[in-house]
Amino acid sequence: PAWAPWAVQYFFLIGLSFGAFVLTLPGIAFGREAWRPLGRAALLGALACGLVAPVALLSDLNQPGRFLNFYLHPAASSWMAWGAFFIPAYVGALVVYALVALAPDFAAAAPLGGPLAPLRRLFADPERPRLLLWLGLATLVCAASVALYTGVEVMVVRARPLWSTTLLPWQFAATALLGAAGLALLLARFALGLGTAIDRLGNRLLAVAALLVIALGAAWFALALAQPNGPEGRALAQVAGSSRWLTSAVWLGGATLAALVIAVVRPVGSGWLTGLLALNAAWLFRWTIFVGGQDMPKTGAGLYAHPLALGPEGLLGIVGTAGLFLAVVVILTTLVPWSGSAEAARPSTSPLGA
Repeated sequence: PAWAPWAVQYFFLIGLSFGAFVLTLPGIAFGREAWRPLGRAALLGALACGLVAPVALLSDLNQPGRFLNFYLHPAASSWMAWGAFFIPAYVGALVVYALVALAPDFAAAAPLGGPLAPLRRLFADPERPRLLLWLGLATLVCAASVALYTGVEVMVVRARPLWSTTLLPWQFAATALLGAAGLALLLARFALGLGTAIDRLGNRLLAVAALLVIALGAAWFALALAQPNGPEGRALAQVAGSSRWLTSAVWLGGATLAALVIAVVRPVGSGWLTGLLALNAAWLFRWTIFVGGQDMPKTGAGLYAHPLALGPEGLLGIVGTAGLFLAVVVILTTLVPWSGSAEAARPSTSPLGA
């Protein structure tokens, strides 16, 4: 396929990043104490995914130098070219937002030594709520631009009916929020040591995102049945009778529905399971859209077969991206102070915290 699994990894990680960033806003930018532990876990996920996603994108280009052509020869009519400006703006704004959000923790850790001691002293300033709010809103604009471009640059490909649907950007955004909620639940438990402190709130958000994903999926099928000549109808006709596509659809729907049911029935203590199911659904949706979408020929009948390669262009690249993500999480949790997340997890005596 023209877009290798590296592209799937990029769209997966950048979606998790801007989805997780959105989850940080209530607790960090808007100062709601009850949301702060979730916000800290989501901030870690947004940073880790935001730093790794461009690496996967450059790998998909095969030569990092090709990225420079977007700046040397800008094309205002190309959504992909606009992405070359949106991505650095979002990642840069996210890093500044995170540094200001963690300023109180840097202040507490400033007397400590280590390789980041100069950086800790530089940001060892008291918390500035108004500055943090404005940085959060500015980063939200950048995140929205990334969410828009990643959806529209695929939607504009009219030669592939599966991609050429106005629902696709919304489906990308909904599955990104679903995966981001799951990522925050996993990081809170296994990286920040918060246990089940955010399970109830995280599962509540995960359930809302899962309902949105299911509703958008139902809307897609409704359009496909109501308009056989529309892009949704033609895409459904192309995959009719394919056991591979039926398996993917059942798996994706089952993972989303299972995460929803478990999150509602057992909101506390199930964060690790609902988190894994949500991440699985978010990744499978992108794999089905990108790789599965390229199984459909632009002209002709039948389906192409694109077996997963075992080398860097396939399975090894997926495993390597996951390893890089874990390495970035280890680095961030080792060198950056996250003590505020532990303090925020303690029971609050204020009415807002209760």
